[in-house]
Amino acid sequence: MRKIDRQMDFIIEIDKLKNVFRQSLISDGSRHENDAEHSWHLCMLAITLEEYAEEGTDILKCIKMALIHDIVEIYAGDTYLYDEEGNKDKSEREMKSAEKIYGLLDESQKEEFLRLWREFDEGETKEAVFANILDRIQPITLNYLTKGEMWIKNGIRKEQVLNKAWRVFKLAHPDISEYMMRIIDESVKKGYLMP
Repeated sequence: MRKIDRQMDFIIEIDKLKNVFRQSLISDGSRHENDAEHSWHLCMLAITLEEYAEEGTDILKCIKMALIHDIVEIYAGDTYLYDEEGNKDKSEREMKSAEKIYGLLDESQKEEFLRLWREFDEGETKEAVFANILDRIQPITLNYLTKGEMWIKNGIRKEQVLNKAWRVFKLAHPDISEYMMRIIDESVKKGYLMP
């Protein structure tokens, strides 16, 4: 099979990402966000907030990570961040999915995408840290804008949000950390998030 055929098979297959729905609602609260919208939103965050990335961060690489990191959910499904049971086998499900979906590509592109996907998950490089910060900002902001509807529905507490977000927020630019803490505290005050 020619490389272009493999690439186009991959492109066609990842269109399925538009049908993977997340727990977060879109900002007007009318429906759940899909993974493709989430990935696009992260890319827009990356280019809009670029000045808050650590000096020397490759924003194009961050954008690649933002576009690649949730593709595995086509086969693995979206696992709610606060779902302890669902998160037990998440890594295994996502690894199988990654092999399957990135396996549609030729070996060099498959390895590049797998490397970026793993780098995002490991969160060690400047680019992965910034991409992970954005991946926490986006759903917290959507939950705030939708008056915490999904947080309330799932009984989510401030402590849970901080446990999942603080590791990356402490690495964020102080302006980002301060802004996000303000949103979280405001969510508690308004009853969107349990104290």
